[in-house]
Amino acid sequence: MSKSIRVFDPPMCCSTGVCGPSVDPALARFASDLQWAASQGATVERFNLAQQPAVFADTPAVRKALQDLGDNCLPLVMVDGAVVHTGSYPSRDQIAGWVSGTPSASIFTDAVSELVALGAAIASNCEPCFKFHYDKARKLGVSREDMLRAVTVAQNVKDSPAQAMLQLAERHLSREAVPPKPTPCCGGDAPVRLGTRKGGCC
Repeated sequence: MSKSIRVFDPPMCCSTGVCGPSVDPALARFASDLQWAASQGATVERFNLAQQPAVFADTPAVRKALQDLGDNCLPLVMVDGAVVHTGSYPSRDQIAGWVSGTPSASIFTDAVSELVALGAAIASNCEPCFKFHYDKARKLGVSREDMLRAVTVAQNVKDSPAQAMLQLAERHLSREAVPPKPTPCCGGDAPVRLGTRKGGCC
């Protein structure tokens, strides 16, 4: 059964954006990838927000994404009626996975990259890093729940060495203290007896 791929593009001057003297290499690559998908039997459709706004408004999933994220959700890709990618143009491997119905060779998407970066920001206590990657993840359509999971995992990893050190300290400090060996108050190896010529302090 052939797959249906629908691409909802941001406002562009033409249906593919591959026009004019300065062509975005990402758009050219994506246009070629879609041609390949069509050659594999997939039904491919593209819609331009500037030229076909009614299609965006009439597609519930796309309309909701625009309401939640604005134009940042575009380009948006749907396969067989389900949203599978937002915020950037997918790779050939991802498209191949959708066409064949099997997972793509790599799951390291832009969204996954931002989740990893959020975790690194937590581990390094870097506030500017966290804010930067939070904004990027949000623009890619990453859910608040997924960002919280990434933060929780990072914090757990960060806390593990600290907990191990506390446990080590507790094990050592909870042992019964061995009283120090008494030291003669006169500085000798044995207390000086009273009545001797040296006298004594004991």
